[in-house]
Amino acid sequence: MRTLAIGDIHGNFTALTTLLRVAQTNADDRLVFLGDYIDVGPDSQKVIECLIQQQRLGSRIFLRGNHEVMILDARESFLKADEWQTDVGLETALSYGAAYRQGWASVIPEAHWAFIQSTVPYFETATHIFVHACLDPDLDLCDQTDWLLCWETFDKMRRHKSGKKVICGHTEQRSGNITDLGFAACIDTGAATGGWLTGLDVDSGMFWQANESGQTREGRLSVPPSTSTAAQTP
Repeated sequence: MRTLAIGDIHGNFTALTTLLRVAQTNADDRLVFLGDYIDVGPDSQKVIECLIQQQRLGSRIFLRGNHEVMILDARESFLKADEWQTDVGLETALSYGAAYRQGWASVIPEAHWAFIQSTVPYFETATHIFVHACLDPDLDLCDQTDWLLCWETFDKMRRHKSGKKVICGHTEQRSGNITDLGFAACIDTGAATGGWLTGLDVDSGMFWQANESGQTREGRLSVPPSTSTAAQTP
């Protein structure tokens, strides 16, 4: 069984479906999605629907990113809803046909709200820790703060006391390449800003990348990515 981490999707449905195809994911793989499924990109509604379908396959873990925190907060507060749509959430609301509508939250299907609410703060295996953003190197996972797990930046990352390698997203790597520190790797490679969505096999170091234009590339950690090639339309 492979364990694949998938970085920040940010409403990029074509990039997501292309990545799942080129990585040849199947029900036997364990996929760990690192959060930030929504906002900025054009198709958050389609992304959430796709992830719900993935959830039905089993062996799928969905972490909570700061953008899931924001939409959940927006559901509970008019002021936060206005701030969210004005800042980063307008494309998400538009994808549901809910932008600036009174009762906008009710336009989003309950199954989608249930999915977002079910996201978890972290995931751990015998060899790896998966978080959205960062962690305190001296604390057990159950004692980490929401701020660190969802909002802190990768430059604050230090080797965790467990000795396990940490895999995270959140902090955009504008080079389009994974930043691998040995004890931690950040795989947010800029899908939110027209860059790559990354899937990483955490055991082999093999990775696949796709963008919203349907281009793909692949490589292995410590080896430069191979030349980009046009992917077939999903």
